[in-house]
Amino acid sequence: QVQLVESGGGLVQAGGSLRLSCAASGRIFTTMGWFRQAPGKEREFVARIRWSGANTYYADSVKGRFTISRDNAKNTVTLQMNSLKPEDTAVYYCAARDFFGEPGVRPGEYNYWGQGTQVTVSS
Repeated sequence: QVQLVESGGGLVQAGGSLRLSCAASGRIFTTMGWFRQAPGKEREFVARIRWSGANTYYADSVKGRFTISRDNAKNTVTLQMNSLKPEDTAVYYCAARDFFGEPGVRPGEYNYWGQGTQVTVSS
């Protein structure tokens, strides 16, 4: 059974940092990613990483502030978020897929999802 379990969300002041983790089980995933969804908005891409860990891609809104990484031995993916802004406030979702394809920036390109973790950035 495939499971993705996120942790690490919370409340932080603007300019602060948070680290999200996603523990995956049940399958080897070719690509893992993070998406977020703010109230009243569509789910949007944040970052994704290939199985090798060498190929990463970020949304322009988080580039230079967020870093995605994965540990294949532990089957986990981490999102380090620095210089947080109030507009980063959202529920963050871990996503994974077990097939190959490009580019990995749309929700429909993933077939497994975590339950989400709330990130709130106060001004």
